[in-house]
Amino acid sequence: MQALERTIIDTNWITILLVFLLGCVFLLKGLSITRLKGSATSLLNNSFIETEIEENYSVFNLFQSVIFLFSMLVISLSMYKIILFYVDSVEQGFYTFLKILSLVFSYFAVKWLLEVLFSLLFKIKNQVKFFLASKSFYLYSVSFTLLIGVVLVEYSQLNTLFLVYFSAVLFSVRFIIHTASNKKLIFSELFYFILYLCAFEIAPLFILFKLLF
Repeated sequence: MQALERTIIDTNWITILLVFLLGCVFLLKGLSITRLKGSATSLLNNSFIETEIEENYSVFNLFQSVIFLFSMLVISLSMYKIILFYVDSVEQGFYTFLKILSLVFSYFAVKWLLEVLFSLLFKIKNQVKFFLASKSFYLYSVSFTLLIGVVLVEYSQLNTLFLVYFSAVLFSVRFIIHTASNKKLIFSELFYFILYLCAFEIAPLFILFKLLF
């Protein structure tokens, strides 16, 4: 009989990563349970975002740094599982995840930096501060819910297709709520909003897709 070569795929790193993400949640709880609850439910709680802005909301603090890292890890892990589901040629493993994480992190970090720079350059910081802050907090809220979907797919009978639909629904809801919450600004500057979508949302996604494949 001919011996068959066995390919063993190590997925222990996913479990370790999920434990690390749980540790991030506990750290955020220790830093501020009020801000943790507010961030997790911000899709349904604009008053929390308004309070954060009034208290000089800033990304340059430990809480914001941890929750941003948490979100990037959750989104990257979700993308990793979805890409493996659709693209057979992609190699499984931690290295592939790190590649996705680096691209996702760079995408959001550079986009945020450009948004801040342009708001300062055109002197519209006060006009767009809720728009930018709400977009970030809605992303954090989606990330907390998305983590539940990742855990269900990893440790239950649900397959990755569930995560695809779950992610699509979450990000669609985020877009709808973000548009509704900023409708006055958006519809008063509709032309510039369309340019913003093309320059900061759609085009970078195409670039990210090209880099991944």
